[in-house]
Amino acid sequence: MSNTAKPLPNSPLDGQLNGHLDGQLDGQLDGQLNSEAIKQKAIALGFHQAGIVSISRSPSTAEQTAKQHLQSWLAAGYQADMDWMSSPKRQNIRQIMPSAASVVCVALNYYTPHQRPAGPQYAKISRYGWGRDYHRVLTKKLKQLAHWMQASEAGIEARLYADTGPVQDKFWAQQAGIGWLAKNGNVITRKYGSWVFLGEIITNLALTADQPHSAHCGSCTRCLSACPTQAIRTPGVVDANRCIAYHTIENRAEKLPEAIAQNLENWVAGCDICQDVCPWNQRFSQATDEPSFQPYPQNIAPTLESLSQITEEDWNQRFPASALRRIKPEMLRRNAKAAMQASPFKTPGSEE
Repeated sequence: MSNTAKPLPNSPLDGQLNGHLDGQLDGQLDGQLNSEAIKQKAIALGFHQAGIVSISRSPSTAEQTAKQHLQSWLAAGYQADMDWMSSPKRQNIRQIMPSAASVVCVALNYYTPHQRPAGPQYAKISRYGWGRDYHRVLTKKLKQLAHWMQASEAGIEARLYADTGPVQDKFWAQQAGIGWLAKNGNVITRKYGSWVFLGEIITNLALTADQPHSAHCGSCTRCLSACPTQAIRTPGVVDANRCIAYHTIENRAEKLPEAIAQNLENWVAGCDICQDVCPWNQRFSQATDEPSFQPYPQNIAPTLESLSQITEEDWNQRFPASALRRIKPEMLRRNAKAAMQASPFKTPGSEE
């Protein structure tokens, strides 16, 4: 999501990497690549958390349960137009790499303490899109880790994903001990809340696994109550058809559904409502030390008026190397105009 190559003081490996790594050479232990060495290297490359899952020859009970949940979600039509979610590979990681023995999971904190200004004239952009495209940042670091692994031992296969393929990244992150699957559908970590990007390396290297993370949402239902479109149908189940983030980022239609348009609350690129209200985020979010995620100035307080008239040229200048480039100029204009027309955020001159 680059930092100097050193273990971070707030990493889950801090305090565990000293005193028992005699004979270490650039992450190798006695000439053998192992779990602790890989996790240490991940932290050194700038990731904030790392964990490992073992892949058995046949799906584990946890995998089977996750597959059933995904199939139920698809059967309900909650994926909307995201047809790629039904890929069989997403339901069995062995179809991606038949020789898979482990998944190396990483998390990268992207939170910055900047706050959006109040006022009905301002458009809201989700924090994930404030800075440099996270796909690029994650992929660069994952490639470095994968190349290091392959250079350490002969015959190592390593296939990486940065929210770019048919991998249930949240499930694997939970299994790797990164965090837990929360009621809002995100992964929450103890140290950074849910403000993290997730990545994976699938490998044929057999590694010692970490313990899956237990859930800690308790009886809290703030995210369910706060969602203005009731997109969180039940704890952990999000219906994209009702989700502001889905419609502002993925929906290519000329007009937004009325139920979405009337409840945008000025969100034009994603939505952070269910994360903003989360107690874990309010208490434990930390400013990232990854400079790539520092916001582009124009992303903190754009006006609805300016985005409602954005041109292709303005769009190219405003969103360089940005994940927001998935939202094309005509979509931004559509989203901004809908937000301007929605009560109680109607602004002078917003009527067509």
